[in-house]
Amino acid sequence: MARTPSTMLPLGSELPSFALPDAVTGRTVSASELAGKPAVVIFICNQCPFVKHIRVELARFARDCRERGVGFVAISSNDAIAFPDDSPEAMAIEAREFGYVFPYVFDESQDVARAFRAACTPDLYIFDAKGQLAYRGQFDDSRPGNGIPVTGRDARAAIDALLAGRAPSVDQKPSIGCNIKWKSASVH
Repeated sequence: MARTPSTMLPLGSELPSFALPDAVTGRTVSASELAGKPAVVIFICNQCPFVKHIRVELARFARDCRERGVGFVAISSNDAIAFPDDSPEAMAIEAREFGYVFPYVFDESQDVARAFRAACTPDLYIFDAKGQLAYRGQFDDSRPGNGIPVTGRDARAAIDALLAGRAPSVDQKPSIGCNIKWKSASVH
């Protein structure tokens, strides 16, 4: 399994604009819905072993975020033609099966992934209430096969800090995961 790290978008970067369809409801979800509150944006997909490894705890983390008034959106940007397990239809099944309470949106053009400089799945971004990037990187230290429990420790610490009115620690580790499955250049 290939291991691709996050690009680590600079802290303080503005939340990129987006408007994408939720694979479950069909409703368009936009970045403006995340304004005025801390918000999590995570790039995931269905077939990645790194995402499969964290998805139960990710769903729990998202429920905790919702209860605390934190915005949450997951984005799949994989080429669904080459990787049909990442199609919107399959995304909707995944969301229901694992109890995702957040919009799971499809970035068919891959423009949103480019705007975030997303590189892997999972690739996690947490923005403050002003829409500035406060955390980016790993969910926690757990990886498939390393024996470390999945807790979401790093993501939870960032949210806790923001909700307490503090900046998260700047000691942030890149996420490691499968590379985003980009479309061939001739498709753009």
